[in-house]
Amino acid sequence: MVTRRAVVTGASSGIGEAVARELRQRGWDVVGVARRAERLAALENETGIVAFAADVTSATDVEALAGWLSGSGPVHALVHVAGGARGADRVEDGRAADWQWMFEVNVLSGQRLVSALLPLLRDAAASDGHADTVFVTSTAAQTAYAGGAGYNAAKAGESMLAHALRLELNGEPIRVVEIAPGMVYTPEFTVNRLGGDQAAADRVYEGVENPLTAGDVADVIAYALDAPAHVNLDLVTMRPVAQSAQHLLARGALSVRPAPGSHG
Repeated sequence: MVTRRAVVTGASSGIGEAVARELRQRGWDVVGVARRAERLAALENETGIVAFAADVTSATDVEALAGWLSGSGPVHALVHVAGGARGADRVEDGRAADWQWMFEVNVLSGQRLVSALLPLLRDAAASDGHADTVFVTSTAAQTAYAGGAGYNAAKAGESMLAHALRLELNGEPIRVVEIAPGMVYTPEFTVNRLGGDQAAADRVYEGVENPLTAGDVADVIAYALDAPAHVNLDLVTMRPVAQSAQHLLARGALSVRPAPGSHG
């Protein structure tokens, strides 16, 4: 039986780290990619992943990653988790530098990785039956909200990249999967988005019963990768039960309402 190897970006924290851990537990070989070499090294020591420090917004780093991968074994899956948000400003108040960063890390990084790694994915598919790409976008790609335009635009761009890639790969045994989470609690994402303001980040999740965790998202990604090769999960939108829509979030304990007309 072939041991499959996945490249997971953003593996030093949050969803990326959780995906690396989950795939290792399921018997995958994992190459964890992120900028923070020390965190990757610690994860390598703990789980047995192989760490490769790289900035996915750097063409030089992505080329170096592709070169190293080509000489170290097959690549059966690319799981692109690296991304992020900066700011919660209205369009009129937004900083162009923040928008540019979000486009670089969410969209252009995906294009660079596909361009560099698709030959390796094709080789693995030819020899072992199929290969996979997974893009972690967001419900922000589907529904705009005030103060989110930069992130909305970036994640919508990444989503369109995945949709177009799926069309372009039609006829090849390479799956293109998009996972779009809603509210996920991770220690860093919202704090980073809000410029390090921990109190403001805590208020985002205040009173919400069981936001999604990084592990929840990793479990769905692992399922998509381990599903039969002919089954493609084009788009999985996942939210906590407390979040019925982007704009509708229950704060406080979830409870069953009495049926209309009932007493007591």
